[in-house]
Amino acid sequence: MDTTVPATDVQRVLPRDEWVKTLPQTVVASCVLLLDAEDRFLLLRYADGQPAAGLWGLPGGMLDHGEDPAGAARRELHEETGICLEGDLRFIGYDHRADVLGTGPVLDFYFHGGRIPAGQPVRRSSEHDHHGLFALAALESMPLATGLPTLTALLTAARTGTVVCLREGLPG
Repeated sequence: MDTTVPATDVQRVLPRDEWVKTLPQTVVASCVLLLDAEDRFLLLRYADGQPAAGLWGLPGGMLDHGEDPAGAARRELHEETGICLEGDLRFIGYDHRADVLGTGPVLDFYFHGGRIPAGQPVRRSSEHDHHGLFALAALESMPLATGLPTLTALLTAARTGTVVCLREGLPG
């Protein structure tokens, strides 16, 4: 005699396509670290009307549908500065942030684009109103979209050929 009783409190397993819809949405972005011969960062300042208006950050932005992180970094660099990189971009790190401006999780990929040649023209997009080359020490008093601990860790990774894993902009 079978004495098993069907369980009534067992959740049904969702088909994969339905289950995927329940997962949190994550914004994925890519940024490029370009340095000059003196290890100064190329930074762009966000223009009025942008979510990070007045803050300085690395060239970069969100991935387009189907785009890989390195391709997005190369595209964003060109769109925001007019600079086309010929060589490979070297992956130097990522940052996972749990919530950015109320949009939810963001995963930033960082690539080292090498040295920017002296006199390299920068053609800014309408997203930015200023650009410049800045030494790490000069950034302490600047309003930054990409935080100082993040930039410090990325500079170290670029110099040493390592990869840094960040959480909320901090190593660890």
